[in-house]
Amino acid sequence: MRRDLGPNRLIDFLGTWRFSRLIRDARGAEIGQVTGIVTITGDSAEARYDEVGEMVLPGQTPLKAERRYLWRADPAGIAVSFDDGRPFHLIRLTQPEPEAEHWCDPDTYRVAYDFTLWPVWTATWRVTGPRKDYVMVTAYERA
Repeated sequence: MRRDLGPNRLIDFLGTWRFSRLIRDARGAEIGQVTGIVTITGDSAEARYDEVGEMVLPGQTPLKAERRYLWRADPAGIAVSFDDGRPFHLIRLTQPEPEAEHWCDPDTYRVAYDFTLWPVWTATWRVTGPRKDYVMVTAYERA
């Protein structure tokens, strides 16, 4: 089922995006921030997600933050893999607010995307495990 508004395919994400991320540790209530640029390059079948930013944690020197993922077109949306090809999760573009989950022993990563204000969109990650308990909210907008 296709939606009339929002992204319907991988190619809709190609280009440059500004992002702003807030990280809140539920155990220590520490708040971190990351801001930067995401470049998504490729074609209608596959793309590379490259993120470069600066992470600021209270009382610490800012750090360079980088992430890379591979995105592949899937009948239900976008299959996201780590940059080494291991599967990560599926972004179901048939839903305006898709959710997904990834198990990385011993931690669980749950994401909720929100495309209702496209081309502004968010990804909210809830990460839990024996030593992890945080929420990470990233807002994206076209650069």
